[in-house]
Amino acid sequence: MPDVVSMENVPELERHSVYDEFVCLLSRLGYHVSPHKVYCPDYGIPQHRTRLVLFASRLGPIRIIPPTHQPKRYMTVRRAIGNLKKIDAGGIYSRDPLHRTSRLSDTNRTRIRHSKPGGSWRDWPDELIAKCHRKKKGRTYPSVYGRMRWDEPSPTITTQFYGFGNGRFGHPEQNRAISLREGAILQTFPRDYEFVKPGDEYRFKVIGRLIGNAVPVRLGEVVGKTIKLHLSQHGK
Repeated sequence: MPDVVSMENVPELERHSVYDEFVCLLSRLGYHVSPHKVYCPDYGIPQHRTRLVLFASRLGPIRIIPPTHQPKRYMTVRRAIGNLKKIDAGGIYSRDPLHRTSRLSDTNRTRIRHSKPGGSWRDWPDELIAKCHRKKKGRTYPSVYGRMRWDEPSPTITTQFYGFGNGRFGHPEQNRAISLREGAILQTFPRDYEFVKPGDEYRFKVIGRLIGNAVPVRLGEVVGKTIKLHLSQHGK
């Protein structure tokens, strides 16, 4: 069995019995279990995202490497994607085929023009509000149809980040949802990372799901550096 294993998931996993069972199993197998809640902006990831990272080692407890960023120096949406070329909803930048966006219906084009950074559908005129949000239950879900704020980390990138109505995924000032490239950068993929082989088709939803499902690349790097440091401390 390996000396060290790691797992990444949402913090709410700690409340489930399967998590307790997993930790107990690792302990019985002789592992020292070290869970850490990681706030992604502390490590240069431009997302308001907290993740549970669990390390287990036969060599001893593992302490995650110290944060690399302080709140005043968090990576923001502006710093991450503010210099990308402007494109329209449904548009594609000619020099980067991944810098492409989903289309908007005429209604959603009107809605996004009324949307404020950090806001929601509650900022719209009454006639633009969807029927589901007029109902009592629907009014408790404000975290959709919003724009990101330039000078803060973004919301958590999900598999539906390319859709304006799926969260606060509207561009801070352009009337569209963020592009696939912008989502990938917010997930800390290299700015020129290619998800498609030359000549292959760009399947929008498939690529969007790959980006949204990914562990932020920078978080993977933090996990790797933590394990490397831990092994070196034990002469491995």
